[in-house]
Amino acid sequence: MDFSLAWQKLHQIGRDLMLALPNIVFGLVVFLGFLLLARGVRALVQRITRSKNSSHNLPLLLSRLAYVATLILGVLVTVTIVLPGFTPASLVSALGVGGIAIGFAFKDIFQNFLAGILLLFTEPFRIGDQIKYKDFEGTVEDIQTRATSIKTYDGRRVIIPNAELFTNAVTVNTAYDKRRLQYDVGIGYGDDIARARDLMLEAMRAVPGVLQDPAPEALVMDLAESSVNIRARWWVDPPRQADILDAQDKVLEAIKNKLSEHGIDLPFPTRQILFHDQTEATDGDRRQQREGWPAGSGDVPPARAAARGTEPPAESPSA
Repeated sequence: MDFSLAWQKLHQIGRDLMLALPNIVFGLVVFLGFLLLARGVRALVQRITRSKNSSHNLPLLLSRLAYVATLILGVLVTVTIVLPGFTPASLVSALGVGGIAIGFAFKDIFQNFLAGILLLFTEPFRIGDQIKYKDFEGTVEDIQTRATSIKTYDGRRVIIPNAELFTNAVTVNTAYDKRRLQYDVGIGYGDDIARARDLMLEAMRAVPGVLQDPAPEALVMDLAESSVNIRARWWVDPPRQADILDAQDKVLEAIKNKLSEHGIDLPFPTRQILFHDQTEATDGDRRQQREGWPAGSGDVPPARAAARGTEPPAESPSA
């Protein structure tokens, strides 16, 4: 092995590095300057756009784009200083050669980036809104150019790619300043429906936080198996999850206490079971089966009367 040739190569590399060292140091200083400049540009753009625009996400979008554009310019200037032979034209030429491969490799990243820009621009929801996406529900913490983070109601953070939020259905619970809640209350069939409805309305109107306009409603929705179901509907403001749970707790407690106080029944589900004697001894004889036994001929069929040691009353002779 020729060690002298290797030593010459290393020596040449060291000399080239020492010659390029001033350019490298100057390039790093220039890049740090652009980094500080990018932060200043971001703050300036955000301040100007917020003062001239009522939108919340648009200043965030424009400030981030200005920050990224300034950083890209800084990187190009830094590379030009460190490598004097480098030009933007050579970068474009290199990207043209590997552009297809880069596009396939970073397809998801570019898709999420564009979706993040569109989300910030169109503002279907904002930071601080409470949204629901599939099985995730919580408060929007931040909208980045790649993903959106939400804080669930049980204190967990969920990161959702922007492309999914942009292409799928998202429920925005705080899009409007009011929200309607509802709950079905079952009363007995023997109770007065109109009176029960008035009592429910009275109970809802008396709960703090329930809006009087739109007014609460009580509508008969179903004649169920063991109850008449009346749907209580009321509006709350603001429509945040904590306020909704608090209002629902108070409304249901008030309705239950009001109905019980005035003797309105809140029945448990009931079910009637009819026993059917379908055995070889009774098969085909409807008189020996429970459902076919005449109502006026006794409480139990002969088969069950014999099992109990009793006999059904004899039939009266015909005239």
